[in-house]
Amino acid sequence: MSPHWQTPMTRRFINELGENESLEQVYRIQARRLRSNKNGSLYMQLDLADRGGSVTAMCWNADQKLHDKIQPGKYVQVEGKTQLFNGSLQVIVNQLTPVETESVNEEDFFPISEQQRADLFATLQKQLDQVSHPLLSQLLKLYLADEDLLDKLQRAPAAMKNHHAYHGGLLEHIVSLLGLVERVAPHYPELDLDLLLVGAFLHDLAKVDELSYDDDIGYTDEGELVGHLVMGVVMLDARIRQLEDSQSESFPAELALRLKHMIVSHHGRLEYGSPKLPMTPEALALSFLDDLDAKMQAYRQAAAMDTGYAPGWTNYIPAMGRKLYRGTP
Repeated sequence: MSPHWQTPMTRRFINELGENESLEQVYRIQARRLRSNKNGSLYMQLDLADRGGSVTAMCWNADQKLHDKIQPGKYVQVEGKTQLFNGSLQVIVNQLTPVETESVNEEDFFPISEQQRADLFATLQKQLDQVSHPLLSQLLKLYLADEDLLDKLQRAPAAMKNHHAYHGGLLEHIVSLLGLVERVAPHYPELDLDLLLVGAFLHDLAKVDELSYDDDIGYTDEGELVGHLVMGVVMLDARIRQLEDSQSESFPAELALRLKHMIVSHHGRLEYGSPKLPMTPEALALSFLDDLDAKMQAYRQAAAMDTGYAPGWTNYIPAMGRKLYRGTP
């Protein structure tokens, strides 16, 4: 029988935690960092996760031995207490005890289950089947024939912190964005639906290689040095060459440019990392819809958190620079 803290009936997930709450729960270690304060004393900052979200935890009495024992991607029993810090919930840790993977129900620790990922992928395929432009449709088939890419797509997060920052989050974000495209594009006749659907699929796809996520979520060397905007263009160039080789004819230069422009401009602003501002109708729409989906997911996650001290409001959301009103429960 599983220990009492692991059973669904007694477990309190991260989104259910309130201020000044004592904890004795098992969490998945998403990341951990050993640091020193100005006095030279070591402490450890952890990102703990379960299917209810993630929370920062502080272990003030830490050393290299404890840091090495607590591995990202593994499970740990946490004894401690919650508190608010700068408007956000965090955990002050009194004790950490490693827990064997075999003793936990892993579905309790991932926001998206394997079945949900399979359902999302089936939806993705239906969404992309709408593309009627012959060359764009063939281009998509090359991406979807890459089994390694599809495996990574179903496991990758969409970000480290800001939105959809969990395994399967990238797939969830892309499917959600494609759903927005399906609804918005018919309202604006100047938008090319096929082009916008492909751009929405490609815009963050290189995050499968920009981010590492087998254990903790972080950046790969290529992700740090190049980034997913450039990596996405390189990936697209390779697929276009593959398509040209199979057909013995050139891919239209302007069509390739429009796709590349959507990838490099989708962050929308130079200060957000886009080397170019959106300058086509599809790039404009993609940028705004991408930002909308990211912000609504950030709100959804924050609104799901228990904020008993101020129930009508979310905690402070760093990515948005504000807390948000969610009304009276």
